Amino acid sequence: MAKQKTIAQEVTLEGVGLHTGENVTMKFVPAPENHGFVFKRVDLDGQPLIEADANYVVNTQRGTNLEKKGVKIQTSEHVLAALVGMDLDNVLIELNSSEPPIMDGSSKFFVEALEKAGIVEQEEDRDEYVVKDVITYKDEVSGSEITVIPSEQYQVTTMVDFGTKILGTQNATLDQMSDFKEEIASARTFSFLHELEMLLENGLIKGGDLNNAIVYVDKEISDETMVKLEKAFKKKKLSVKPNGILDNLTLHHPNEAARHKLLDVVGDLALIGTRIKGKVIANKPGHYVNTQFAKKISKIIKAEKRNNIPQYDLSLPPLMDIHKIMSMLPHRPPFLLIDRILELSDEHVVGMKNVTMNEPFFVGHFPGAPVMPGVLQVEAMAQTGGILVLSTVPDPENYLTFFMKIDKVKFKQKVLPGDTLIFHCSLITPIRRGICHMQAYAYANNKLVCEAEMMAQIAKKK
Repeated sequence: MAKQKTIAQEVTLEGVGLHTGENVTMKFVPAPENHGFVFKRVDLDGQPLIEADANYVVNTQRGTNLEKKGVKIQTSEHVLAALVGMDLDNVLIELNSSEPPIMDGSSKFFVEALEKAGIVEQEEDRDEYVVKDVITYKDEVSGSEITVIPSEQYQVTTMVDFGTKILGTQNATLDQMSDFKEEIASARTFSFLHELEMLLENGLIKGGDLNNAIVYVDKEISDETMVKLEKAFKKKKLSVKPNGILDNLTLHHPNEAARHKLLDVVGDLALIGTRIKGKVIANKPGHYVNTQFAKKISKIIKAEKRNNIPQYDLSLPPLMDIHKIMSMLPHRPPFLLIDRILELSDEHVVGMKNVTMNEPFFVGHFPGAPVMPGVLQVEAMAQTGGILVLSTVPDPENYLTFFMKIDKVKFKQKVLPGDTLIFHCSLITPIRRGICHMQAYAYANNKLVCEAEMMAQIAKKK
């Protein structure tokens, strides 16, 4: 697995917030493992922290805005996109204002600052969510839709239709995140003239100038409007270029608008808090649909982590079949309750049992409504753990395993005939003097059915 990464040293940028118009100083600071991306408002009492978490999204009108306990971070997406694009996991972002500097309207300057700071690998493995099924979110009002499908790496495709002659339909694709710097980072934010007029009238773009936003002219400009724009942008003379862009900006890419939308997707999906191994396909993306999708994925990941459901290919040959199991364990049918060992290491073991209607306990538990007794589920987990502890001695056939303690037992789901039980036991503390302290889980049908904390000791047969 890939290791987590942070920056080697602090690095500072200064600029103006696009919507607030305030001068702002932003500092990227190295952060410890499992810290994630966290904003810190150094201008407020107590220097409060706001994690880059989709659940803190409160507004997506003109960017992705976060709020936690009344403390706000505005237009977070360009900074977060740069952090993901530079393959980072743990960074503290200190701000003396609510909004990061807009710079040139892209992630370019953030990427350059992070490169200057240097990137270092940390000890902990990176947490990654492997997409196994198609997951979709659609906004019925706008028609925007985002889907993620299985893929060998994190990829993003955006398809945008702006409904105007000047832009029409554009697509952009990022096949691998290592290409972010060259292909996506310099794509600048943009606005249509009709949007710009509304923003100016409502005082919502105080820090904007023609160096940090591409303005597409999608309507005729009156002399009166041109005067207002010249005053707002502090320009003596404005003009519309043949490609429909206001004033003197040159596009970095013909599809720069679509690339910037892709940049926004990467930044907004950073709010999931976990790296994605899958391909994201975004049709008409925007901050609202992006962050709603991030919330949906975040909930799915949390649910899976809560259940901690392992995935094993049961079609592969087992590490130990029933004959090898019986050569180690003293149990015999009908009280041998595991059929296979799938994995075995110094610290964990994974076993399996096929539950059939022929089990003798179903005769009386319960006639007409067969359910596997909970105590036998615990026993099966203990037998699986017995393989772990007996694997530490050269002659396991000469030992017996005895329970010392069972604690924190919980039964979550019924186990029925036809179920396949997977048992996962891992050491809580190292094995000493033949004593094994384990955390054990049992799964069936992609659900946690039973868990327990167990302690057992092996002793030589007399």
